[in-house]
Amino acid sequence: MRIGRLELKVPVVLAPMAGVTNAPYRALCRSFGQALYVSEMISARGVLENNKKTLHLASFFPDEHPKSLQLFAKEPQVLEKAARILTDQGIEHLDLNLGCPVRKLTATGGGSALPYKQRRLKRLLAAFRRGAPQQNLSIKIRLGIDEDHLTWRETGRIAQEEGMDAVALHGRTAAQLYDGEADWDPIAELSASLRIPVLGNGDLFDASDALLRMRQTGCAGVVIGRGCLGRPWLFRELEALFSGHSPPPPPNFGEIKAIIRRHGELLLQFFGPELGPRHLRKFAAWYTKGFPGTNHIRDQLVRIKSLEECLALMEHIPDDCPFPPRAIRAKRCKKGGRQRVALPPGWLDSRECE
Repeated sequence: MRIGRLELKVPVVLAPMAGVTNAPYRALCRSFGQALYVSEMISARGVLENNKKTLHLASFFPDEHPKSLQLFAKEPQVLEKAARILTDQGIEHLDLNLGCPVRKLTATGGGSALPYKQRRLKRLLAAFRRGAPQQNLSIKIRLGIDEDHLTWRETGRIAQEEGMDAVALHGRTAAQLYDGEADWDPIAELSASLRIPVLGNGDLFDASDALLRMRQTGCAGVVIGRGCLGRPWLFRELEALFSGHSPPPPPNFGEIKAIIRRHGELLLQFFGPELGPRHLRKFAAWYTKGFPGTNHIRDQLVRIKSLEECLALMEHIPDDCPFPPRAIRAKRCKKGGRQRVALPPGWLDSRECE
């Protein structure tokens, strides 16, 4: 599979996730298998303003290649300049977030709200390409704002017309958040209608899920999000399956503790001794999800102040304890339920008017 000139030996992409897909987690996932590992969502304006926090989150470990980064922006000139700067700095793939459902973005016409305005979308994507004429560019979208305001067909067509190299489609609307089951029928239709690669996203918790969905829809690849939370070895299983081999068994708890230690060390290296353990807290809760005897320590794990404290809380769990199958599809991070999408006043009055 290719995204522009970027060849992926395994048709798998790590979904950008805020507070998750930072450099430490990408490095950990890379140690398990090949994929395109994308940064968490970065503000294009923060890049232009040299915001210290933004630039840190947009940084990479020296051995990370290809360097892949997701931006969010709603002003064409800001996106164009940011894309040019990042390309000049050696970024090898840029993705634009047009699917985020959070109120902070949609209420101002960004994220998953923006594709509803087709002219604005065309100008934004044209600027994206102008800023990085030779760059490997993609966009990530949802089905639309809600069931009455779907945008995926037009957005895919415009993306292709404006020179994007790939489109990733999550099979839910912004109103659905992560509720119910992802709808992969639009992913199949978009894959059949576009010349550029379409990647599918939604409810991929097991390597077999990914292979089955690709066969069912004809999509070029898959985007892995919640399925890898607390399970970075999923990329090892995906690489094996896409290489024609049986996926290896999941690690036992002793092996997972070694993974937690390595993850913690990477977080300490990247964020420092104070912030590093704070970032580890949610991951520690995800790693232990479903294991017997862990419910009572989860409240303590989300308050740890050091890596050693984290590991000490797990000492009572035998190293040979196998990974519980029920934990594969256990809910982590994203909650269910629907929302009424926050939009600017009059946003839905017309798809053309600004």
